[in-house]
Amino acid sequence: MTRPIRDLDILISTMQPELHEGVYCFATLNSGNAARIRAADILASIVEAEGLSVVVREEVALQHGLPTDFRAAWITLTVHSDLAAVGLTAAFATALGQAGISCNVVAGNCHDHIFVPHEKAQQAMNVLRGLQQNAAKAV
Repeated sequence: MTRPIRDLDILISTMQPELHEGVYCFATLNSGNAARIRAADILASIVEAEGLSVVVREEVALQHGLPTDFRAAWITLTVHSDLAAVGLTAAFATALGQAGISCNVVAGNCHDHIFVPHEKAQQAMNVLRGLQQNAAKAV
């Protein structure tokens, strides 16, 4: 495993966004529906007062009758970002926001994962690649 990068300029110039295939949904699991979802089908989760908030493939959400109000595309920044790095989320969220694209971020131990509206996936990829290219010119 590579060493995590903390330098913001290097993070942005080497972030290499990767778009995953498929549609992803956020849902809340509670005592009525949590036991039906296999742990292997949950991409990300966090405990909230309302229940276990999860990210799953759309097929899993539909199979279990979970709401699919937000159909998302999943983009991974493949650079190994340090969890203590400052500014990466602000940089890409600002760039996406200026393009009118909402983003929901999940930080893994090695990478940042961005969920954007599915219909804006390619536009988001273009914005992220542009941010990366501009940063690479400055480094």
